[in-house]
Amino acid sequence: MAAFDLAGRVVSAANSSELVRAAESVAGDGGIRFALADTAVRSLTRAEVAQLESQGNSADDWSRVRVADGFDAGRVRHSSFHGDVVLGRFARQVRVADGLDLPAGVYRSTLANSVIGHDVLVRDVKLLVNYAVAPDAVLHDCGRITCDGPTAFGNGQELPIAIETGGRELRVYAEIDVEVAAALARSRGQRDVVDRYAKAVDGYTQRVTSSRGIIERSAVVCGTATVRNVYLGPHARLDGATLVCDSTLLSNEQEPATIESGGCVKSSLVQWGSHVTTLAIVDSSVLTEHSHVERHGIVTASVLGPNTGVAEGEVTASLLGPFVGFHHQALLIAAFWPEGKGNVGYGANVGSNHTGKAPDQEFWPGEGTFLGLGVNIKYPADFSRAPYTIIATGVTTLPQKVTFPFSLVNSPAVQIPDVSPAYNEILPAWVLSDNLYAVRRNEAKYQARNKARRTRFTFTVFRPDTVDLMCDALGRLEAVGSPRRYYTDRDIQGLGKNFMLETSRLAAIETYRFFVRYYGLTGLKRQIESLAHPTRAAADSLLGVASGDPMWEHARRILHDRLALRDAVAALDELPAMFAGIAESVERSKAKDDDRGGRIIDDYAAAHTPAARDSFVRKTQEEMRVAQDEVHRLVACLR
Repeated sequence: MAAFDLAGRVVSAANSSELVRAAESVAGDGGIRFALADTAVRSLTRAEVAQLESQGNSADDWSRVRVADGFDAGRVRHSSFHGDVVLGRFARQVRVADGLDLPAGVYRSTLANSVIGHDVLVRDVKLLVNYAVAPDAVLHDCGRITCDGPTAFGNGQELPIAIETGGRELRVYAEIDVEVAAALARSRGQRDVVDRYAKAVDGYTQRVTSSRGIIERSAVVCGTATVRNVYLGPHARLDGATLVCDSTLLSNEQEPATIESGGCVKSSLVQWGSHVTTLAIVDSSVLTEHSHVERHGIVTASVLGPNTGVAEGEVTASLLGPFVGFHHQALLIAAFWPEGKGNVGYGANVGSNHTGKAPDQEFWPGEGTFLGLGVNIKYPADFSRAPYTIIATGVTTLPQKVTFPFSLVNSPAVQIPDVSPAYNEILPAWVLSDNLYAVRRNEAKYQARNKARRTRFTFTVFRPDTVDLMCDALGRLEAVGSPRRYYTDRDIQGLGKNFMLETSRLAAIETYRFFVRYYGLTGLKRQIESLAHPTRAAADSLLGVASGDPMWEHARRILHDRLALRDAVAALDELPAMFAGIAESVERSKAKDDDRGGRIIDDYAAAHTPAARDSFVRKTQEEMRVAQDEVHRLVACLR
């Protein structure tokens, strides 16, 4: 079942949509009220026509050119008018570059069947056809800005998310978010859900379909060769783009959407604060709020989550969640990655989805998946239940399903005669035991880098869903009856096409146990701190009484049911040593780089900040010291 009403989300978006509002306004009278509000419109006087012609202007029929009250004919020069054109008042100066203001008006341009709002600047535009332009917009030094007829501005199209040949198709609308996209892709077997959603998108698309292109208040189009069938939201900016067509740009003054520096956008939906620049190409895709494509990046038939960026590489038929870093030449095809928060390294070939067959396979990374340099991922593959897993540099993975979170998948350190040489070695929980610096740094990094205003994120890595995955993985590791030197998926489900050594199993058990306990005990600390009058009896009762607080109830059940803890004070007494262990592990994982670098580069220490002085290491140490003091005071109070 879908977790929420998908069709309802579409209807709600439509009812508050700036695009729907603008399209319906333009549909009423061709854009006159949209561009001129309540200003009266009249025909030109004979004197105005004579003045306009004396200033180098021409028209097929001056009677079809109307103007707003207060129109200044002196602000229209060397331009031609065709069909029905409405011009607003032009009174103010318009900033077109730092240190350069030009008078609003129409200069050296060709206009046909368009409405130009108050104080708009249209200058050196070769052709402007079938557009409604709101006040204060700037159209400067452009080629063709045209609308071919009824257009939905890229809304309503279907994207082949996760499977190039179809199967998880996604109908899109301007305000769609990753949550809706992921829920729909997972609901393909629920025909009624899919049908209701499709009907809602059809309704949305009908409401935004317009016979005219729309340029909102204070939008800017300059140095752009071709703009066709486009909705530009308030303060949106096209600056030096090569082509923008059949697309929507949602925008506002604080979060302008921008296409610039050779960017090319076709049949796409670009949301607030997103940008496409430096010869990037976006085709039949959705860029959700504050995502970006740059430096020759190519995004086709895909959805990018908030704060996700693609540069130099190629993304096709994929759903990427928030905070995915993709800043090098790499390939990602048919990936379903709504959780995001991961990385695609240089040379990664994440698109081996068919070998002489139809491209009908898919890849499900998990939250925080790190795809190292030059990896090759063979499809199908599912790492969605193995969040924060690292696929090490140069590794080629076979088609598989892995369900051990925080793992390292690496080239084999040993050769085992009766295991396929194509198998890799997996070290469950390695990221927690040996790379905790990266885990904790990611929590802080994503929170600091977040610009999205409409999407809520959980930055905490240790939360109920990830802890449940650790508990499940721990149970499978602990269930081994007869220890042996190594294990494969035949022995322990969820290892995928990899083998695991006994030493790695034992290390993973210890690590998972530590962090599951740490999660539960920090939850207990927070819950006791929330008590108005904390006493030992009250603290102990917390462990045995079910709570209506979902977060605490999840932690409580781990402490009470799984770990059989009954003494709250004794449990809290464990935390200071755990906090110290966390701080030490973070520093140790960073210090490994110092040790290795020093052995290889003679002056490494002179050029790199050592772990002991690393700002994040020191911040972690301080946080852990504060947490220790809090526990000591809390325990003293309870005793």
